[in-house]
Amino acid sequence: MTEIAPSILAADFARLGEAIAAVERGGASIIHIDVMDGHFVPNITMGLPVVQSLARATRLPLDAHLMIAEPARYAVRFVEAGARMVSVHVEADAHLHRTVTEIKRRGALAGVAINPATPLNALEEILPYADYVVLMSVNPGFSGQRFIPTALEKLRRLRRMISERGLTARIEVDGGIERDNVAEVAAAGAQIVVAATAIFGADDPEEAVRQLRSATVQWV
Repeated sequence: MTEIAPSILAADFARLGEAIAAVERGGASIIHIDVMDGHFVPNITMGLPVVQSLARATRLPLDAHLMIAEPARYAVRFVEAGARMVSVHVEADAHLHRTVTEIKRRGALAGVAINPATPLNALEEILPYADYVVLMSVNPGFSGQRFIPTALEKLRRLRRMISERGLTARIEVDGGIERDNVAEVAAAGAQIVVAATAIFGADDPEEAVRQLRSATVQWV
């Protein structure tokens, strides 16, 4: 089954512990944390203290998605704070191999994120070193955006690219995921789907996770 990774970007920050407990009950297997600095993306969200607190509040792996201008300065610090998955944007790091290698050396899974308008060939040299790829299906910076339709074909091409090279990197899709499109995204090759508003904007986040999970069952 495709893994569901609720993004706390859309959760009530005053009740994060309760929100995470609810999605755990619903069957979430990863907690996604969107880290934004107001430079790489036009928004500022959360940082190291939040990750440290959440690492004490859940046993699920924390997936820190660094949408920041100088990820190499902070990537390892997020591992030290408790993140078990850390992803860095290919557009933001001139020394991506070094950063990815250091994340892995510190014991976390290293991900490489790629924006909608960035071609897949930007991943060619780093792909053998990545544990997972975060394929953005919206322009990063805000939750609640609509899924960009062309991301589906890009996802299929990425799946072929990984398979044809005999690599093991998993694909995580982030942006605009909801109950109406999650099955199609899973069928196209996503192994992890990130959802924010579709879960935490629902009346019952626990049930919202269950519905997303059940929608992907046919694609096991």
